[in-house]
Amino acid sequence: MLYKKKKQNFAPVMVVILLILLIGAIGLVVHMIQKYTPTKERMDPMAYYGIADIEELPLVFGTEVLAVKGRMMEGEPYVPLEAVTAYLNKRFYWDPNEQILIYTTPTEKMIITPENASYMVGEESRAAERVICRLVGDVLYIHIAFVKQVTDIDYTLLQEPGRLVVQYQWSDVSVVEVREDTQVRYRGGIKSEILTDVAEGAVLRVVDDLDDWKCVVTEDGYVGYIKSSELAGEPQKQDFERQFQAPVYTSISRDHPINLTWHQVTNMDANNMLGTLLANVSGVNVISPTWFSIINEQGEISSLASAEYVADAHARGLEVWGLVSNFEENVSTFNVLSHTASRTRVENLLIQAALQYGLDGINVDLENLSEDAGPHFVQFLRELSILCRANQLVLSVDDPVPQEFTKHYDRQEQGVIVDYVIIMGYDENYADSPEAGSVASYPWVRQGVEDTVAVVPASKVINAVPFYTRVWKTTAGILSSEALGMADAARFVRKNKIETYWDKEKCQNYGEYDNGESFYQVWLEDAESLEVKMGLVKEYGLAGVASWKLGFERKNVWKVLSDGLG
Repeated sequence: MLYKKKKQNFAPVMVVILLILLIGAIGLVVHMIQKYTPTKERMDPMAYYGIADIEELPLVFGTEVLAVKGRMMEGEPYVPLEAVTAYLNKRFYWDPNEQILIYTTPTEKMIITPENASYMVGEESRAAERVICRLVGDVLYIHIAFVKQVTDIDYTLLQEPGRLVVQYQWSDVSVVEVREDTQVRYRGGIKSEILTDVAEGAVLRVVDDLDDWKCVVTEDGYVGYIKSSELAGEPQKQDFERQFQAPVYTSISRDHPINLTWHQVTNMDANNMLGTLLANVSGVNVISPTWFSIINEQGEISSLASAEYVADAHARGLEVWGLVSNFEENVSTFNVLSHTASRTRVENLLIQAALQYGLDGINVDLENLSEDAGPHFVQFLRELSILCRANQLVLSVDDPVPQEFTKHYDRQEQGVIVDYVIIMGYDENYADSPEAGSVASYPWVRQGVEDTVAVVPASKVINAVPFYTRVWKTTAGILSSEALGMADAARFVRKNKIETYWDKEKCQNYGEYDNGESFYQVWLEDAESLEVKMGLVKEYGLAGVASWKLGFERKNVWKVLSDGLG
């Protein structure tokens, strides 16, 4: 029996396939629309600024939303001291021990007590009295209007939510103009929440350039992202004209290079050795005797000053810059400087002695300062500079060679407030160093000069050189050293018949010998090594040279120093 094959109907299958394709196409279109359509979702400003308390005042400084918050107190905006000093003006100083705020100018030390000190702000017709600072717990807050009176800033207090926008950057600012009405978003990308709207023609400050997106800050205090295609061109650098009159810190500057030598004076009788020590000296124009020392935490100082010494030095054509040190073992420099009463006592006693004995200047040699003592040390220099300026006394400060762990000396601020910054270009390897080495190798000294003139005007920088050498001795694996003056170091080399050769890298004569029991090494400081270092004075345009110490030198080095200054 023969059967006919039934004809199949494919229409339903085709319909299903077409429906699947249509649904897929629609899904794809929806997906593409969703992918490329900017979100209209807005970020909650309270969340953006991290506002947890109604009294908190978010701070936008320059191009940064700060983690720390200000406060609204009695309807007025206050900013924490830490934010002021970190971003706006480092010359505000808080003494928590005596509960006073100090602001220094070139000629005045303003002392302000929280809650009790007020001042007038605003135009005469609308002037109002404001409390300068308030203490909340252990945090000091300063009224932003007072900060503005002494600092080149502008600020705007905005609402909903309350926030303080402060601008303090005025030169070489990267800005860009908005080409069309658009939005600034929390992150780069059209799916990121909107922070705020910006209108065509608005000028934004640029924080970062990410090609397709720019990180910008708006005038109303939002730091976010905007599409590069919505901007009228690439960012441009701009300087803003300002009317603010910054305080002028005048400095005493001699019209000749400084050639200073330190005279270590340990008792009154040592003052009588001045004539003997200067017998073979030439070219020196400043002598700095180590006369003053901080002897207790109340700020009292000991003195070995001598009017006869000053008269003798002046008769020889030398200025006298009395040195103050902090080498008393049982006296905490931090405690002395961090209390205004004791710090002020040191300052006043130094000025009193300078005037009493007819000194020409004060040389500050406070060494081995802990990091937490840094701000108090700089405040000490600020306050002392006011007194020195008023009495026409040269103020110089001795600093270690710049290294990461001595940043707290704040050489940049020193370069503004003092007359001369002296680099102690020695002790690269010191008595307790873990390995033998040079006291002052040329590369190390050069780097110290370079790092200092990067933040201090070269016309204020003096490089100090050593008149001593360390003889390193290794016995049974134990390292020790002895510091010798130039003549004694030369005798040591001759006595032990040590052959020396010129180390081209360190620019010193090096020698070593082994007597069977101990191994000795010396990197000599002599006329040859000093001549190379003196080349730095001319190369960098330094103010001069200093030397430690008088009596350690050989006669021939004085001509080397003088020629290097010529």
